[in-house]
Amino acid sequence: MKKILVLSMLVSSVMICSCQRQESAAQQQLAQRKVELDAREEALAERKTVLDGREKALDERQNALDQREKALAQKEQAAMNTRTNPTDTQDQIPNPAQMQAERDRITQQLSVRAPEPSQLRAEKESEIQQQGQRQLEEFKAERERVRQLKLTGAFMAGGSANPAASATSPTPPPAEEATSPSPSQTPE
Repeated sequence: MKKILVLSMLVSSVMICSCQRQESAAQQQLAQRKVELDAREEALAERKTVLDGREKALDERQNALDQREKALAQKEQAAMNTRTNPTDTQDQIPNPAQMQAERDRITQQLSVRAPEPSQLRAEKESEIQQQGQRQLEEFKAERERVRQLKLTGAFMAGGSANPAASATSPTPPPAEEATSPSPSQTPE
């Protein structure tokens, strides 16, 4: 009789120790994943800062180009105003259609070199939104997994489950393929 009592106490204490080990391992995994998520979040914040810097630089370039175009227009206007002799001006002034064509050509070249800030801003916002959505889904999946681990641990602590069965049936990781980013609508 004593042997059965001692044996049952020994088995129950072994089960309790096993459950505690599994719970501590789950807590360590949770802490590690939290650290990884924090690192990803910091990386995203750094990327956003870099994109903001690029956008600001592009805005400055656009402003400089606008000022340069205004200065050229003022120069042309001043040159036209300084000419007094109509016969001389006719020889020296290029055809207005040629001037407009030249202006259009320069504007087109400048617009090809520097993309529009609104376009960059839209791309950046969509990228940030997609990354945030992926992180949110990962966090929800992780939270659900931890909840399942806690429920399994509480169930096992009651002594009505086999600890080996729960240790060999891990929960599947969340599918990242389902949240693939949509293709960019801007040509590169």
